[in-house]
Amino acid sequence: MKWLLFACLIVVLSFSSAQVSDFKTTDFTVADNIAKLNYGHDLDNLPILAHHLTDKLDSDVEKFRAIYLWVCQNIRVDGNQGNRVLSKRGRFKNDSIAYKTWNNNYLKNTFKRLFKQKKAVCTGFAYLIKELCFLANIDCEIVNGFARTATTNTEALELANHSWNAVRLNNKWYLADAIWACGYIDNGKFIKDYNDGYFLAEPVLFAKSHYPLKKEWLLNDELERSGFYATPIIYGETYKHNIIPEYPNELVTEVVKNESIKFQFKELNNCDTNKIKLVFFIGKNEYNLKIENLKKEEATITFTSKLKHKGWYDVHLKISNDIVATYTFKVISKENAQ
Repeated sequence: MKWLLFACLIVVLSFSSAQVSDFKTTDFTVADNIAKLNYGHDLDNLPILAHHLTDKLDSDVEKFRAIYLWVCQNIRVDGNQGNRVLSKRGRFKNDSIAYKTWNNNYLKNTFKRLFKQKKAVCTGFAYLIKELCFLANIDCEIVNGFARTATTNTEALELANHSWNAVRLNNKWYLADAIWACGYIDNGKFIKDYNDGYFLAEPVLFAKSHYPLKKEWLLNDELERSGFYATPIIYGETYKHNIIPEYPNELVTEVVKNESIKFQFKELNNCDTNKIKLVFFIGKNEYNLKIENLKKEEATITFTSKLKHKGWYDVHLKISNDIVATYTFKVISKENAQ
């Protein structure tokens, strides 16, 4: 499994249908080819780069696509800087003034490394996309907030740990995360592996792993940070398959052994139900749980399963052998159920 990356640090929004499917009739082939043709272009003159990426494109969404894809293909994740940020975050967690002072100086060095070495943490990715969009006359903002991953201590985040972008296209705001789209870290090494699911991502799905400091950038303004941390864990593969886990809606759920547990998710692509699995691990060994009562109604898929023994289980939903959601169950006996 590839772990999601994170490392770093009023407008009226219309998010109800703001997602890439709004542009399902748009052909991004030309924009993608322009991004590829400009591979390796330096950052010495951003106006020239922005011109090369957007001048031959007609619509703002195509221009944004070329900018976004170029950044994903040409900027590497600075893993060393990311580890340094995490270290300093821990050191200054009880001294916000000292952290802010350090962070201001750190950002200056971050931008130097971005322009000289094409390496950055999330702030650098978001900043570069915003600057190129500004030069292309596209409204784009940096959104700072919290990110949840399989390796993040989701109950202990006190300072914002991630940055991404919001872009306005056709008078709607859309969300995108370039650093999570560009690849992943494996044993300290950055591996390019583009994930298109983070481009104009479905905002309900995006909100399951991104919580902005300013709630104006959140689709569901009723979601509090405690609820954000309590939802099931999702992965880069969740965006790749473009599914939205809906039930169970909490990360940790108490269930009774041998009683049916309902699972439900919404598919935004056409999911092959034969490739759905529910598994848990004991050590390195993987075990399948029996899927029962599977139904597909329009874009919603539901099924049930059972856990037959008491204890704690991390249960993983798989599609085409990719883990897309993780749930934790505390299984109790019927006698102990309230």
